[in-house]
Amino acid sequence: MPSYLLQLAYTAEAMAVMVKRPQNRAEAVKKPLEKLGGSMTGFWLAFGEYDAVGIIEMPDNLSAAAFAMALSAGGACRSLKTTPLIGIEEGLAAMEKAGTSGYKPATAKK
Repeated sequence: MPSYLLQLAYTAEAMAVMVKRPQNRAEAVKKPLEKLGGSMTGFWLAFGEYDAVGIIEMPDNLSAAAFAMALSAGGACRSLKTTPLIGIEEGLAAMEKAGTSGYKPATAKK
């Protein structure tokens, strides 16, 4: 099943609520994620640009987009980024295929 990296930043209001009443948001999104056919590999709190990061598995891009839209529509996130991930073997196969594309960059010597 395809994997995706989720990076999210909470609104100040959402963070204030969680500071006042700490809660496990990984548990809160587990059922909606599973309802869309996915699962959570891991979920971590972070600091910096994003407040939380997670690795999820979803059946397809449509399901991953639906999950991201559901999280965004909730209003607790000020930003959400979903990045499709590919394994090393698939990445190597993509590199090999890219080498056969015939693409010539503008900076290529004639």
